[in-house]
Amino acid sequence: QLVGSSWNAIEAFEILKKEHIDLIFLDIQMPGLSGIEFIKSLQHPPSIIFTTAYRDYAVESYELNVIDYLLKPITIDRFLKSINKYMNVVKKNTLALPKTPPKEEAATFMYVNTNRRHVKILFQEVLYVESLKDYVTIHTSNTKITTKDKISDFENKLPSGFLRIHRSYIVNTYKITAFTTHDIEIDEREIPIGISYKKKVMEVLGGR
Repeated sequence: QLVGSSWNAIEAFEILKKEHIDLIFLDIQMPGLSGIEFIKSLQHPPSIIFTTAYRDYAVESYELNVIDYLLKPITIDRFLKSINKYMNVVKKNTLALPKTPPKEEAATFMYVNTNRRHVKILFQEVLYVESLKDYVTIHTSNTKITTKDKISDFENKLPSGFLRIHRSYIVNTYKITAFTTHDIEIDEREIPIGISYKKKVMEVLGGR
């Protein structure tokens, strides 16, 4: 699913800040910042497939652990081969993931920094998480706590059972009382489902 496209690295940075990206098709020659410089500037880059008209960068690109190096003009069969390489990497990494720890060893809480205090949050009490620029607000039945964090980074700290349904919302699936193709209901609150998240949300909730 195409989440976005950009003509330069600055636009790409903005997309990465707002969306969860699995794979980037990246040109090397771009205005301002090259594709190689762009990768080096990312702390946790997603998977990268270079698309370029220049062979000279092939060795350097593989040192950056990119998935593939597509030379223009790109044929459909070469494109599909590149996609298959990416899917094989994803499959390999998935198989290599550690097994879920026993229930008694799984994390049941986390601490968040708010007003110069570290407040304990029990995952089972969280209804949903809401994002506002560089802050997230954790909503429970009784209170809400705001901390400075990007929603994509905060999402990575949450255990299974939490689902990103919108660029600004993560919900606790165990707290869902009803849902449609447009929104989710939790504790009589309606939370919108983002267009780019709808397919995944329906796949996850469809079996529940």
